[in-house]
Amino acid sequence: MAVSDAARRNHDDLFPRGVSTLAQTDPELIEAFDNFAFDEVLTNSDLDVRTRLMVQLAAMIASQAVSEFRVMAGAGLTIGLTPVELKEIVYQAVPYVGMAKVFDFLHATNDVLTERAVRLPLHAQSTTTPVTRLELGLAVQKQIVGNERVDAMYAAAPPDEQHLQRYLSANCFGDHLTRGGIDVQTRELLTFAMLTALGGADATQLSGS
Repeated sequence: MAVSDAARRNHDDLFPRGVSTLAQTDPELIEAFDNFAFDEVLTNSDLDVRTRLMVQLAAMIASQAVSEFRVMAGAGLTIGLTPVELKEIVYQAVPYVGMAKVFDFLHATNDVLTERAVRLPLHAQSTTTPVTRLELGLAVQKQIVGNERVDAMYAAAPPDEQHLQRYLSANCFGDHLTRGGIDVQTRELLTFAMLTALGGADATQLSGS
């Protein structure tokens, strides 16, 4: 099986002048994988290449694939992903994947950016303060989830769980969804990719339980 012309072109767009060591040691696997991932799958995708790379990077963080993340982070920068966008993907993972699991990816991102002569730290993207994070987070949460549903979540939570609702509004939404660098719609797509890769977020059937 030979790598198709389309797969080769798409691969070269991400890795110009790149030489795959696995293509030398495991040619059969790489030929099958490249034809599938860089040709067949892309013919059925509506995502532009930048958004697709962002989703892949988000899923890699949740999957703890740090070596592949490092490689694909470089590819993302090659096709036009900005340093801010790359860093914001990692930041977006913190409240969902957890800082302990994101830690290595943060350092990997810094390494990739430093190798490309990007000066750190990057320009700040926060739009909230300790005083406004809950209010602004609650506003964007209601924008996404809906006023009635969010109000119902707060109303249904017992007194000893109210702080969990505030954590959700202030941290997940206030500290992260309100940040610049990536729009809210894309952040929600990245979050969906992370939760899917993490597993355990499947829809549950409540009837009869």
